[in-house]
Amino acid sequence: MMNNENPCQSLLYLPPYEGESISSYLGRWYRQEVVSTDSYTLGKRLRLGKTLWRWENFYFNPPPTLSELQKIDELMELGLERLFLMFPPVHESINPKPIRLCAACYTQTPYHRMSWQYKSMEGCGHHQLRLLSKCPAPKCGEPFPIPSNLTALVCKKCGMPYETMAKKQKSY
Repeated sequence: MMNNENPCQSLLYLPPYEGESISSYLGRWYRQEVVSTDSYTLGKRLRLGKTLWRWENFYFNPPPTLSELQKIDELMELGLERLFLMFPPVHESINPKPIRLCAACYTQTPYHRMSWQYKSMEGCGHHQLRLLSKCPAPKCGEPFPIPSNLTALVCKKCGMPYETMAKKQKSY
């Protein structure tokens, strides 16, 4: 494992975004040209079984163990403190489904924020908009995929751009 104070990071290092969910981060990490893997393959390699798949789908019961996080940290070099921030705090309940997001935020910087899944979260504090749980296009209503699979800035069913979805978000 490399020292985080060392300015030379490995090719596998990918900086996380502020407030990014573990599912979003894993998806971005898997899609790097130098990585190109998935949760099943990586889980098998690290002897984590279906742990990564559970995290991608926001199933945190049982919660991540220190041992699991250490295995991920040895590979991704994020530091345990940074990894812990990608999971919900102990006092915060989440809804694993439906996947919720602020299309206005996602259009600006396409990554999923962990806070969007909190049961206590009503809307986006930055934009003062209610979170979306499905495409707002008439006759569509496609639920959003898990964040590790969110790769396009359009609805995978009808093609509505997230920028247009943001205009359909209601204020709160």
